[in-house]
Amino acid sequence: MVKITFLHPDLGIGGAERLIVDAALALKKFGHDVNIVTTHHDPKRSFAETNDGTLPVAVVGNWIPRHIFGKFYALFAYLRMIYAAIAIYFITSRPDIIVCDLVSICIPILHLFTNYVIFYCHHPDQLLSQPGGCLKSIYRLPLNYLEETTTGQADKIFVNSSYTLKIFKLTFKRLQITPEILYPSIHTEFFDTASSQPLKSILPEKYKSLPTDCLILLSINRYERKKNLFLAIDTLSACNRFLNDEENLYNRLYLIIAGGYDKRVNENVTYHQELVDYASKLNIIDKIIFLKSPTDSEKISLLKNCDVLIYTPENEHFGIVPLEAMYLRKPVVAHNSGGPMETVVNGVTGYLVNGNNIVDDFASKVAKLIKDGEMRKQFGNAGRQRVIESFSFTAFGRQLNQVVNDLAK
Repeated sequence: MVKITFLHPDLGIGGAERLIVDAALALKKFGHDVNIVTTHHDPKRSFAETNDGTLPVAVVGNWIPRHIFGKFYALFAYLRMIYAAIAIYFITSRPDIIVCDLVSICIPILHLFTNYVIFYCHHPDQLLSQPGGCLKSIYRLPLNYLEETTTGQADKIFVNSSYTLKIFKLTFKRLQITPEILYPSIHTEFFDTASSQPLKSILPEKYKSLPTDCLILLSINRYERKKNLFLAIDTLSACNRFLNDEENLYNRLYLIIAGGYDKRVNENVTYHQELVDYASKLNIIDKIIFLKSPTDSEKISLLKNCDVLIYTPENEHFGIVPLEAMYLRKPVVAHNSGGPMETVVNGVTGYLVNGNNIVDDFASKVAKLIKDGEMRKQFGNAGRQRVIESFSFTAFGRQLNQVVNDLAK
């Protein structure tokens, strides 16, 4: 048995958080002693396993501000993680291995309290920073240098896809390191045993009267601009032209946009309102349902009850939602870029879309699937089989456990 501590900045309900939870579950299943330390954990906006006692969670440093007047997010994220790294020494017995992700600045400090540090790189943090002027470039310069330097001090580095591996090497040119690819998986056992609720039971009251023969497009992503959720709304609107109202299909078509929403994050609040205003401007607000931070069971119910998943981020480093949809036998329409290129098989489990007119390209593929129920079924079955064969939770756990055991020896 190896004592393992996971250190993660904000234990919410995003893809990075799901990976950390799944990694902890996988290693616990192999008999290791596992716990999680984080700088923020809201029981109402987190995964069930972090609330029901399955995984012990300790929160430290939540008192440190996230920003000053909407500025210096990265700096304060670094400070919070440095504090959390030091706190591990006082709140846990000395772990044999610490696994951290997203923020690498804490790695040199973690080495003071443990023998080995594993770093999981979802995407270089500096590439997630919003563009700015000269002052921001000067501000980011030392942070970017520290990110590269401290990332290289990890004893083992994982990346989540071949795409991220390429970006890692292009970004961290001083590091003579080739990380190992560890594809995220989904906890299939949970998906198999979780109960599914009727769609109407989890929708706001005004949507309880949805027609029984309605067709559902589903988008699951955090309310962040980089997730390109306007594309989901534009796709719904453009479907009207491609369906030609055959069999009243467009009138039966609805879009559900569900995703992580944290009222502490200004971008979540303002972007959500921008989406609502845009849908109203297009006069399709009555065909769109916005859901904030659905629970695990609600998310599974949404996936089971939808007809097509549309995945709108471009150059997403991996994307766990397409895997979840495929496992639940739903076809996926996504950008032909980033992680989906490694998960979605074009024309087999869904469609990978590119072109000069991305809205029409998305809408035409969605309309094709909406018109053909048998195709949706075939794509769904193929998607589930692909997840089982190539992205199984068992293979994910074995790979991670092998690395842990090798380091421990």
